Amino acid sequence: MINTKGLFFISFFKISSFFTKNKFLKIIGLPIRLLYKLVINYIVGIDIHDETTIGSNFQVFHGHGLVIHKNTIIGNNVIVRQNTTIGSAIDGGQAPTIGNNVNIGANSVIIGSVHIGDNSVIGAGSVVIKNVVENTTVVGNPARTIKS
Repeated sequence: MINTKGLFFISFFKISSFFTKNKFLKIIGLPIRLLYKLVINYIVGIDIHDETTIGSNFQVFHGHGLVIHKNTIIGNNVIVRQNTTIGSAIDGGQAPTIGNNVNIGANSVIIGSVHIGDNSVIGAGSVVIKNVVENTTVVGNPARTIKS
């Protein structure tokens, strides 16, 4: 099954992200980056800055209402669902680091300087404010471990 909206976002993100590599590319890629912001933020409803560090095989399911902080680091093979916020707890604060093979459920919030370990699952509607060790499933508000 192909997730058309997610595929569209990822393709557009990679193109726009290419033009953030250095000052020269930022200048010549300005129209593309502005188009990315207009289409992805305002039309599609996904707020992910094109300078966010995202690993390979990142998947977005449904995507609407998705907000990810510019300084968040996302590993490989991560799945994120709609209405999820990954960001800083305070203005100018540190953003989360998401490991590899992480599955993040809908309506989840991961906030602050937390690390989500590899192969973890964040249940739908969870609020994560503490580190999650690898190979763990967390659920609830605040998130608690149900499987390790």
